[in-house]
Amino acid sequence: MFRAYLALTKPQIVELLLVTTVPALMLAAGGWPDLRTLAVVLIGGALAGGAASALNCYIDRDIDELMRRTKRRPLPAHSVTPRAVLIFGLTLAVISVALMAAFTNWLATALTAGAIFYYDVVYTLWLKRRTPANTFWGGVCGAAPVIIGWAAVTGSVAPLGWALFAVVFFWQMPHFYALAIKYKDDYARAGVPMLPVVRSTGRVNFEIVLYTVLTVVASLAAWPLGLGPIYGCTAIVTGALFLAEALLLVQRTRKGGATKPMRLFHWSITYLTILFIAVAVDALV
Repeated sequence: MFRAYLALTKPQIVELLLVTTVPALMLAAGGWPDLRTLAVVLIGGALAGGAASALNCYIDRDIDELMRRTKRRPLPAHSVTPRAVLIFGLTLAVISVALMAAFTNWLATALTAGAIFYYDVVYTLWLKRRTPANTFWGGVCGAAPVIIGWAAVTGSVAPLGWALFAVVFFWQMPHFYALAIKYKDDYARAGVPMLPVVRSTGRVNFEIVLYTVLTVVASLAAWPLGLGPIYGCTAIVTGALFLAEALLLVQRTRKGGATKPMRLFHWSITYLTILFIAVAVDALV
């Protein structure tokens, strides 16, 4: 039962969210933030991410049963009841927002509540099943932890915080499009209009390269706003490798062989992790 409830929170996604939040905290604080703020944002952020994911599982339980990738989740596997999942998700959401309200500030609290609402109501309930632009608009809540962490320290969001937000926002398109290519048949079976399901291969390739370029451009634009040479060199090298991997996917697709989209998917995670480690290092030196 514990494993079922843990799975509902999608811990891999929560972990990735925290990878971007902590460096943003450090940068906003000019080093290590005070331990209370760090602990509250880590715990509150993890609970908020878990709440959003659990509520997403509740809303998508019908299509999760149709997809091979998701049919082993707790609800399709009947490990827990829908009512229990709804109560669990709402409870986590209330606790996370209450923590942020009690120990940070109104802006960080509002952004936390807004991110949960946006992911579950705007993205999952409204956009996901209606438009192939779902990934683009859904990117807002995926990038929100960066500005939540920044706001928790300063009570506002500086231009550098918005630049890092843009990095994570644009990054999500090549990241999730690669996953959608891999599970194209799953999404088609469930009636979810992910871009690879409803658009041509050429269109998908174009958007993957476009948003990879925009990710790299945003990462370089952040450099002169307050980051040092460690970050800058890292952004150049990892950005070049990220773009090269995207172009290789396009090349393999055009040749008609095995596309291997998960190579780009996994490398995108490595790219974002290394880039934000460089943010943290720059905040300390």
